[in-house]
Amino acid sequence: MDTIHGSFRNQGLVRPRDGRLLGGVIAGLGRRFGLDPWPARFLFVLILLLIPGSQILIYPVLWILMPSEDAPAMTLHEGGV
Repeated sequence: MDTIHGSFRNQGLVRPRDGRLLGGVIAGLGRRFGLDPWPARFLFVLILLLIPGSQILIYPVLWILMPSEDAPAMTLHEGGV
C-alpha cells in the first residue's frame, strides 16, 4: 500500500520550494492545476470570503499531507513494511 505522501506526489501535489509564502500549499495546488501562485492565492482568498470557514481547516491538513518538493520519497523498507 502506498503512503499518503507517495499518493500526493504521484498526483503532482507537492509543496514547491520556490514561490512559497507560508507552507507552499496554495502554490502547490496552483502548480498542479496550471495556475501561477498569485492567482491561486487570490482564488483561495476569494473562496474564503464567499464561503468562510472550511479553508482555514483544509490548509493545515494539506500542509501536513502534501510532501515538500525536495523531500525524498519514502521506500517500502523505510516505511516499516
